[in-house]
Amino acid sequence: MKRYLPGKESSLPEKTIKNYQNILKKMKKEIQKVVVGQNEVIEHVLICLICDAHALLEGVPGLAKSLLVETLSRCIVGTTFRRIQFVPDMLPSDIIGVNAFNPVKGDFYIIKGPIFANFILADEINRAPPKTQAAMMEAMQERKVNIHKEEFILEKPFLVLATQNPLEQQGVYPLPEAVVDRFFMKILVDYPKWDEELEIIDRNTLVRYNIFDPVKSVMDRETILNIQRDVRKIYVSRPVKEYILRIITATRTKDEKIKYSKYIRYGASPRGSISLALAARAVALMDGRDFVTPGDVKLVAHPVLRHRIILNYEGKAAGISTDEIIDEILEGVEVP
Repeated sequence: MKRYLPGKESSLPEKTIKNYQNILKKMKKEIQKVVVGQNEVIEHVLICLICDAHALLEGVPGLAKSLLVETLSRCIVGTTFRRIQFVPDMLPSDIIGVNAFNPVKGDFYIIKGPIFANFILADEINRAPPKTQAAMMEAMQERKVNIHKEEFILEKPFLVLATQNPLEQQGVYPLPEAVVDRFFMKILVDYPKWDEELEIIDRNTLVRYNIFDPVKSVMDRETILNIQRDVRKIYVSRPVKEYILRIITATRTKDEKIKYSKYIRYGASPRGSISLALAARAVALMDGRDFVTPGDVKLVAHPVLRHRIILNYEGKAAGISTDEIIDEILEGVEVP
């Protein structure tokens, strides 16, 4: 463990780290008052929030994805939530806004779109045509939009959770690999367990019950912005950086030790290396540490890399999943 500890490079006081850890624990508890189960999904969404990055959620309808995002926004004072339901005839102006004409005054004025919010659920983003998807991705990447000749900076925190339904293939425009790569994480949302679904039934069949009543705010906008800034100060030692690089390299090269590597067409780009290191920093912060261990890297390897590994035809025909490849890579790569 000593080889992972920071030296003089550490710039985060222990008191600050513990304070952040307690705040994030409280936030998770508040979310769990509304969202039953889905503990791993909640943790991954919190990691995206800490890292100021966006996520792609994949799961069938009705698994509380929009509920999770709205609850998250209610935990932070002074933030707003918007849900954008994507449809095939949607235009970019339906998202970013439009320059409209006022016939009474005889001039133009800006109508801002739903992208102007802190927390956005981009529901079924793969239903929108490519032009609209591109407008959404540009706003996510640049954190700003242009309406007519005016430029608007999107207010922080700015978190987009996009969803896609893996079942339907008609009336959808699959996201290109280059677009999917821009998401920090791809989070798989599965069905709840037996006991969890019993509780869901009880909670949602009560008379005059507002599901958000138990939720309390645990921080303000300034606090989350400080967390997003300070997470980058978590120390990553040279051995851990090399461990991350070995994992990324294993997704790009054919290796006899990793039999599934023959099914990989393209591996993770440097964006994958950056995302893996940053997500591991967030895990360390949530655990109350100012340094990253290889265990932190393993915890986030699947959501960070599963959408950055592109299978070849042979892999698709064999029904191999990228999660299986990541499992084998983590077993085959030497831990420092």
